[in-house]
Amino acid sequence: MNLKTTYKNIAGLAISIIISLLIGAIFISFIGKDPLQIYCKILSETLGSDYGIGQVLFKATPLIFTGLAVAFAFEAGLFNIGAEGQLTIGAFATAWVAFALTGLPSILLIPISIIAGIIGGAIWGGIAGLLKAKTGSHEVINTIMMNFIAAALVSYLLNALFNVHGTIHTPEISPDAVIGRFDSIFGIFKGAPFNLSILIGLTCCVLMYYIIQKTPIGYEIKAMGFNKSAAEYAKINIKKLTLISMMISGGLAGLVGTNYVLGYKHYFELGFSEGTGYLGIAVALISKNNPFLIIFVSILFGLLEYGGLVINPEVPKELVTILQGIIILMAIIFSKMIEKNFKLSKSVLT
Repeated sequence: MNLKTTYKNIAGLAISIIISLLIGAIFISFIGKDPLQIYCKILSETLGSDYGIGQVLFKATPLIFTGLAVAFAFEAGLFNIGAEGQLTIGAFATAWVAFALTGLPSILLIPISIIAGIIGGAIWGGIAGLLKAKTGSHEVINTIMMNFIAAALVSYLLNALFNVHGTIHTPEISPDAVIGRFDSIFGIFKGAPFNLSILIGLTCCVLMYYIIQKTPIGYEIKAMGFNKSAAEYAKINIKKLTLISMMISGGLAGLVGTNYVLGYKHYFELGFSEGTGYLGIAVALISKNNPFLIIFVSILFGLLEYGGLVINPEVPKELVTILQGIIILMAIIFSKMIEKNFKLSKSVLT
């Protein structure tokens, strides 16, 4: 995670955003709208007001968690496509504890609810990691299947045991489990559901950087991700690290519930994530596993997501999905091109 690599990643992302906006302008022109006017409206409605900024940051928060989850697994050479299932289990566990333990004070109930989400996601990620470690079955297949199982399991538990009649959500959590919103605590971002769970996300970014870059287990994880055979030859316990990495990855995804359940709706609702786990894969890929760049990319996608809502009366919101896809493709393409040019110029100089 040196400065040269970071600069290359930022340059590739910047170029991809510019090209994506140009391609998006073509699509907007095809439907008879002024691209400049549409883009100006997106900026004014998102970054031009406290409410808009709050909405962007609120939508970016779960992407920080899922981006970190996928990135941590990537560092270990594992492709975790199961963040969607892991966040579902984690969010449900968060809500379950938060509405079941109503007698506890906030100082205990909030941390316990957050930990329940981490444990729920870690267990779900750990199952896929254990299958990988013990049987050699590929984590991509394991995590995809676990996504479906998570959705079905939570749907059964909710409908059979915990739902409020006539709804698809659990009972409301205890008021003592609620995480404060910025508008009620600091009087900023008025009306937006942006809440203190982002502080947990930022802390996780710092922790991931420290673990991967500054600790012995982080060194082993990077070694395994770089070359599994060499790591095994160096007496690194590959099976143990696979399980640990997938559990940490799942635990990070399980934290999504702090934003939605504890900080926003105050209950678990089926389908609340809207593909956040899958979008986390794109966040991790574009950021090249850099936990601090993940913050920026998450905010960018949060801006696009909320921007799609504000222009929906004039332009189909599917345009945002197209832009996200183009940005992902362009970021991958240009990061590779910049990397090749960098290596070429380096070889010429030497």
